[in-house]
Order: sequence, then C-alpha cells, then structure tokens
Amino acid sequence: MKSNKPPSAGPSVGAVDESGSGGIRPGGIVHTYLGYDPKSFPSPTAPAPDLAGAAFEHMLAFGSMREFTEEELANAVRLDPSMFPRLGPSLQALEAMLRERRAKILSTYETAGVMKETKRRVREERSGISAPKPFREAFHKAADEEQIDALERLWYKQGDDSSEFGRALLGLMQRLGEQYQIDQLASRYEFTGRTPMEVDEAIEVKEELETIDRLLEQLKEAGKNAKLAIIDMDALSEFADPDAIEGLNQVQRQIEEYLRAEAQRQGLEQSRRGFSLSPQAYRLFQRKLLSEIFSEMQAARSGRHTGPIIGEGAVEVQRTKPYEFGDPVAGIDVVQSVANAAARRASQVRADGPSRASLSLDDLEIHRTRNSPKCATTVLMDMSGSMRNGGQYINCKRMAIALDGLIRTEYPGDFLAFFEMFTLARRCRSGDVPALLPKPVSIFQPVVRLRADLGDPNISEARLPQHFTNIQHALRLSRQTLAVQDTPNRQVILITDGLPTAHFDGSMLYMLYPADPMTEDATMREARMCARDGITINIFLLPNWNQSSEDVQFAHRLAESTKGRVFFTGGSDLDQYVLWDYVSQRRKIIR
Repeated sequence: MKSNKPPSAGPSVGAVDESGSGGIRPGGIVHTYLGYDPKSFPSPTAPAPDLAGAAFEHMLAFGSMREFTEEELANAVRLDPSMFPRLGPSLQALEAMLRERRAKILSTYETAGVMKETKRRVREERSGISAPKPFREAFHKAADEEQIDALERLWYKQGDDSSEFGRALLGLMQRLGEQYQIDQLASRYEFTGRTPMEVDEAIEVKEELETIDRLLEQLKEAGKNAKLAIIDMDALSEFADPDAIEGLNQVQRQIEEYLRAEAQRQGLEQSRRGFSLSPQAYRLFQRKLLSEIFSEMQAARSGRHTGPIIGEGAVEVQRTKPYEFGDPVAGIDVVQSVANAAARRASQVRADGPSRASLSLDDLEIHRTRNSPKCATTVLMDMSGSMRNGGQYINCKRMAIALDGLIRTEYPGDFLAFFEMFTLARRCRSGDVPALLPKPVSIFQPVVRLRADLGDPNISEARLPQHFTNIQHALRLSRQTLAVQDTPNRQVILITDGLPTAHFDGSMLYMLYPADPMTEDATMREARMCARDGITINIFLLPNWNQSSEDVQFAHRLAESTKGRVFFTGGSDLDQYVLWDYVSQRRKIIR
C-alpha cells in the first residue's frame, strides 16, 4: 500500500548546515558566551550529587547488597542540568524537530473518512455472523454494545477454537479494535489537513504520534535532571539526524564519566559488575545523617557537652590546680611545675642569696580533668512482619546507622551493639544493618498456636516462621552482652511496634498470636533480670494500624520495671528522638 505520510522534516533550527551555506549551532554560542571550558566540566560551583546517599537509601528500602549499574546509579541521583552546558541546546533542538514533525502530520491528514470506514467494516463483519442458538442472545447484546471483552468471554466459551463462529468472533473483535484505535486517534489529536487515510495507515500515524509524544516527555524530563538514560534512543533515531544523536551521546558519555569520578570520590567501589558500597561511603552517609538530624534540632539541644566537669578522669583540660595528696602523679603539668620552682628560687635568691634549685611539693601543678564515664548500649530492632507497614523498618535502620555514627564521633569510648529481633534474636554487625529486612509473613490464620523444641537436632531455625516478635530472647542476649561491659551505665534501646508474640521456655520456642499472657510474663521476667543487673530499658513504641491500649500498657510495664521510659514516635522522627535521648542522658551521666 502506498503511504501518504509526509516526508521527514529537514534540518531544524540549531542543526549544522553541512553545505556551508549558513547556520550556526546555538549551543556553540551559549558555550562560548558562558565561558565554559569543555576540559574542566561541570561547573566547579555546582554541588556534587549525593551518590553514596542515593545508593544507601536504595539499600535501606530493598536490603540489596548487590552492585549498582551505572544506569541505576544515574537514575538514583538528581543532577543539575546546568552542570552540562551542551545538554540544554541539544535537547531543545531535538524537541523543536519532533514538534515540527508532529505539526506536519496534523496539518496533512483528516480523520472523518477513516472513522466512517472503520464503522462500515464493523457492520459488514457483524452482518456475516450467524451465532449458534445457545450463544445468540449474548452475542447480539455484546455486538450491540460493541464490547470487546464480552465478545472475548463468549469466544472462550466455545469448545472448538477452529469453529466457524469462533473465527467470526475473532474477526469482529479485530474490526472493533481498529475502530477503537481510530476513535482514540481522532479524539486525542486535532487534525486540520484534508488528505484521507486508510485504516492501516491511520493506525501507523497514531503509533508515530504517540511515539513523538513519549519522546517529547522524555526529553522534557531529561532537561530537568540530566538523566539521558530515560530517552528511548532507538525510537529517537528514527526522527533525528545522526549528528544530533551523536551530540546527545557525547553528553551522555560526559555525564557517565562525571558520575564515575564522583562515585570514586564518595567511596563507591567499581568492578566489572557495577558499583558497590565501601566503608568510606558508609561513613559519608553516617555524617550526612548526623548533619541532617542535628541541624533540625534547636540550637540549645545540640548534644554537645556544656563544659568540663572537675574531678578525676581520663580527659585532661587546660586548667591546672596545686597538687593535693592523692592526686594522680600522671597528671602533673611538668612545664608549670618547673616554672613554679624557678619563680620560687628567684624570690629566694633576692631574700637569702644563691641556693640550689629544687622542686618541692608546693611547686607541683596538676591538670584538672573532665569526667567521661563510658556507656554501654544495645539496640533491639524489630524486624517482624508488621514492621513493613508504613516503611517503619527503613526509619529504624536509618536511626541505627546515625546512632552508630554519633557514638563513633562523639563518644568513642562507649559500647554499642545491634540486635535483629524477629521470631528469634541475633546480634548483627553495624555494617549489616542496611541490609536487614522485615521477615515475610507466612501464616495468615487469625489465631496461631505453635511451638518448636530447638533442642531437637532435627528442627532447623531456617524452617521456623520468621515473622513473630521475640522480645524476651532479644533482652536475654542484650543482658548477656552488657554484663561483661566495665561500666555501671548500661541500657537497652528497644524499638518495636507492639506486643511480643514469641518466647522461650527452656529450649521450647512458643509462637503465639494474638499475644498471649504467657509470652508477656516470660518477657517481664527477663526485664526484671535486666533490672537486677542494673540495665535500663528505654522503649520507642512505633505506631501500627492494629495497635491498642494493651500494647501501650505493656510497654509502660516493661520500661518501669527497669526505671526506663517509653517514647511514642514514628516515621522520620525516630532517629531524632533516639539520638537526642542518647546525648541528653549522656550529659546527665557526665554531670
């Protein structure tokens, strides 16, 4: 069939005139006037994209430790298009070319004739169909209403796909499909031309216009964030000249080179499979979190120590005092003590004449010190099935990373350990926290009463349902961990969204839902043992859709048993609450 589609548009504004008769690329003018040096791009004043943060946010949400491809990393960050001076003119030239092609099509064709043709085909196809008696009424109803889905259900009811009626239904559905597409074409686009179209040709025009609209939207989005990977280059190459495509490919290569260099600077390690997160990137993300958290707090609540506390300790301050019996000899300020002895000898020379230099107890100066007692903390992170609601697990992990960074930078002598809490509990390294995920729910009955003897070698932990909450086991592991820490300041930070639903009785593990008094009693017994060992339990109770007064009352009983506290918070505020509570309590201990 001969096509009446208009020829492709010629060189648009901004394209290079290869004949040499004129035409200058506007991008070159902008490039020159703005003074960009292509060897030192992007602009040194533009802020660098946060690649490490984007990769970590992806890991917090999906728990994936795999490598990121260059395209995934580029899509995860927001780039400033002004950093790449050639990008804007290139995209604008391509947009102008596509819009010109779109306008040419709309001004060439008309759709009234092809709409009449599709309706005629549908009537003709229907008139030739003789429906069997059992399906006659359903067929006429579906055909009158022109419902393809009803005709399709009728076709499935046929026992023989090759029957005459079945083949006729397929033909009618095809004609109705063509009619739908032509009606959609006429309603979506405003044609002003006079050239008629055949049905197949009109469908091709519809596909072309939809491709142009899709490419225009992609170019517009790429102009906002410099993400050229979202552009369908194969489709674009059907409309644009090779030089325009090559110019866009050059910008894409520049962006990729910039992202690779920035990823290396921010600690992302590159291999043949992609980018992976290094310890340097982990620390960078921690510093970013701490900066964001403390910047949102009031200035008076910065978390820094307000001043030195006088007394014996390990941290010396500049101020000194005269030596007193019992002061540590290691704290002697040698320079000031010798200066005192020299001053005393000078006064004796004036009064009594020359004498031998000597150092007495009255000359000794001792450095004043600041008390800096250690704290030992365990963080119990609920990773049961309900923590997936509202993405609470993401906020929990973000808090853990920030708390780890706080202690490393502000209180390096403190002890911190993390525990993952689900049907069981286990300790995890801080580097493993980003990959934690809530356990998938595997039992959906409204009432669950299960038990398993973990002393039986035939029972594997991996085969247990993982989505329950075993606070008792987590408290026991915390108590055993904190008991060996050489400090009286021990605390547990428990982050959960409800009642415990699992506990141990000897080697027997009970999994009970809804929460059973037997599980609560076992958990309270473990809390009292923590109190006996001087361990405080602070609870951060997260909101949940099925939370009740029983959850709140249990949290209060658990915290009061160890003279701890209960905090009601959720969402992105969790990290601020936990970190501020830690630094405020730390300051109370120091005082």
